[in-house]
Amino acid sequence: MLKTQRLTLREPCASDLDATFAIFSDPVCMKYWSTLPHEDPCVTKKLIDYRLSHWETAQTNFQIELNGELIGNAGNFGGNEIGFMLSREHWRKGYVSEAMNVIIPYLWDVTVHTKLTADADPNNAASVGLLTSLGFHETGRAKKTFNLGGVWSDSVYMALPRPR
Repeated sequence: MLKTQRLTLREPCASDLDATFAIFSDPVCMKYWSTLPHEDPCVTKKLIDYRLSHWETAQTNFQIELNGELIGNAGNFGGNEIGFMLSREHWRKGYVSEAMNVIIPYLWDVTVHTKLTADADPNNAASVGLLTSLGFHETGRAKKTFNLGGVWSDSVYMALPRPR
């Protein structure tokens, strides 16, 4: 578990299902995600089960809590890629920045990654701006990287080298 001034960053729990489903079923939250919004809690349960099974071997993907309420997720999702998701009512309050400013140094301490990477939709100005503010720089772009529900999305690839 990690802590910030306002947040608790913790392991996933089976009891996260309802709050996680609320986030992952919201089409606005999922607009730039790599999957369609979850239509059924069973889909979300598979995600939580996956996170639980991976927590045992790599404690790098955290649930974000504010005052005991699950409001999102952030961390190292696989390989050296980082990501984050936050419930819409908590956007633009600095929570993901606050969380990532604790998570990134932690990742340098517990992984051997030479860099951290991120893949964002270039139209997602908030995420691209946040990554830039965290020190990530653009390494490339690609067209039509995701087709979700018949809609293509592009990608901007970003990286943050390990500090020397």
